[in-house]
Amino acid sequence: MAQATTPPPSPTPENGAFPIDRRLVVAVASSALFDLADADRVFREQGPDAYHALQWAHRADPLGGGVALPFVRRLLSLNDAFANDPPIEVVLLSRNSPETGLRVFHSIAHHGLPITRAAFTNGQAPWPWLPAFGACLFLSADPRDVSEAIAAGHAAGTVLPSATVDDPADPELRLAFDFDGVLADDESETVYRQQGLAAYRAFESEQADRPLQPGPLGEFFRRLGQVQARLRALGDRSPDAAPRLRLALVTARNAPAIERCITTLRAWGVRLDDTFFLGGIQKARVLGILRPHMFFDDQPAHLDAARELAPAVHVPFGITNR
Repeated sequence: MAQATTPPPSPTPENGAFPIDRRLVVAVASSALFDLADADRVFREQGPDAYHALQWAHRADPLGGGVALPFVRRLLSLNDAFANDPPIEVVLLSRNSPETGLRVFHSIAHHGLPITRAAFTNGQAPWPWLPAFGACLFLSADPRDVSEAIAAGHAAGTVLPSATVDDPADPELRLAFDFDGVLADDESETVYRQQGLAAYRAFESEQADRPLQPGPLGEFFRRLGQVQARLRALGDRSPDAAPRLRLALVTARNAPAIERCITTLRAWGVRLDDTFFLGGIQKARVLGILRPHMFFDDQPAHLDAARELAPAVHVPFGITNR
């Protein structure tokens, strides 16, 4: 007769098995987090064996920061206000093997990032593993991975090259979003592109009381709003208790299409700090003053100018990107 054993406790948030399910989870590829230009050049010019040898030989040498590193550092720093229940987690998704990815984890430690979870896919696309981690956003410098993730219904964005320099003395995390095709779906954008401006304005006036459906970053935005609400509650009790999270909307919409945008945001329960209805004014003129730590847009034309002023992310969603 087999000896009876005590079964292990069921995994619960309390014993730490599934705390990630309650958090805002961002998945980031090593290509967005660190500067891998030299290693990628070796891979392209000399092949995978030379790449693996390079990464293993330099496994203890930290990589330089990539475009998304300041955003990730600032996002994770918001957890400092919630020592007993941190609401944010960042996980690493990498096409590397665990051996070649060891340099990435040494770099994570070198840069002081509290990232502990990872998936290494040995050259395969990493995005199919997003649901396993409960991620509401995937950031990568690989446009192919991002496009495939978007096509599969996941929230994703391509981090674009940028020469902007982060100011570590700046205490805020400022995030700026386009509206149609990013936070909201592309229903309205489709009307505009297929039927013209007059039809679009008439449509938006008729639908002013009906919120738009969330777009690819709608859930990420909603969860950011929940974190912001918690930070504001702390600030109400003690103005110096929490770091700041500032959310901005930068959209080409103007009247009469403003009302439906506001109706949608109210339905989602997110309070914006800054809202810009530009009506065709170049977004870079606002971004140059706002200086967000990340700007998300679905239109490359807007991003070409924006990335000279701020780290920028292309969200390849909807009719604009077909």
